[in-house]
Amino acid sequence: MATLEIKNLHVEVKDEEKKAYKKILKGVNLTMHTGEIHAIMGPNGTGKSTLSETIMGNPKYRVTKGQILLNGENVLDMTVDERDRKGLFLAMQYPAEVPGVTNAEFLRAAINARRPKDDPIPVMDFIKELNKNMALLDMNDSMTERYLNQGFSGGEKKRNEILQMLMIEPTFGILDEIDSGLDIDALRVVSRGVNAMRGDNFGALMITHYQRLLNYIVPDVVHVMMDGRVVKDGGPDLAKKLEQEGYAGLRDELGLDIKLVDED
Repeated sequence: MATLEIKNLHVEVKDEEKKAYKKILKGVNLTMHTGEIHAIMGPNGTGKSTLSETIMGNPKYRVTKGQILLNGENVLDMTVDERDRKGLFLAMQYPAEVPGVTNAEFLRAAINARRPKDDPIPVMDFIKELNKNMALLDMNDSMTERYLNQGFSGGEKKRNEILQMLMIEPTFGILDEIDSGLDIDALRVVSRGVNAMRGDNFGALMITHYQRLLNYIVPDVVHVMMDGRVVKDGGPDLAKKLEQEGYAGLRDELGLDIKLVDED
């Protein structure tokens, strides 16, 4: 069993207009293990995406205090590619387009980057695994020769992120709003891919605004973030309560002095 532990994490980001740093995360604590699916919910502007980007090492975000431990090893001392090789994966909210690199080329390179240099994945094994996972995600064969995310629709990009996760087989997947912009059919397909990964050797941290994703990928734990901190943990029923009562209701119940971004 592998463990991902976030301890008292404080993060700030540079405000380019004001030429100053703004505090986003203000002491996040969270622990998860393989075999578990965790969901993070919270109002806009509370730091959910900042957390995902910080875990993977986006240099835009500056850690001022705290640790991110993967099996007891602080990943803050690692580069982005080192974190990937250790078993972390980020399905991005807005995947970048990479002209000139096909999906198939990217996937083979990503898989081989986590294998010994003298033991690349055999071509036939790669093709067999790729075909299996593309069928699971209802993806057309032509996707393999298209340039990475170039000209993809929003739904195609989200499916492609899940395809990458299925092929790379990380220890922990950080899924940043994989449901945004998806219709019901696409949401079901993407959820099918995530559920196919469930098991003792994989854990996921899903960031979402909506209960509808959690109807298809039922989490073991739900964390609610407000004002840069995790303010409440619970099971799947916590997400249903938020759907009914909203974040303001939970804030008032907890007695927190927090102004939500969407409030007048």
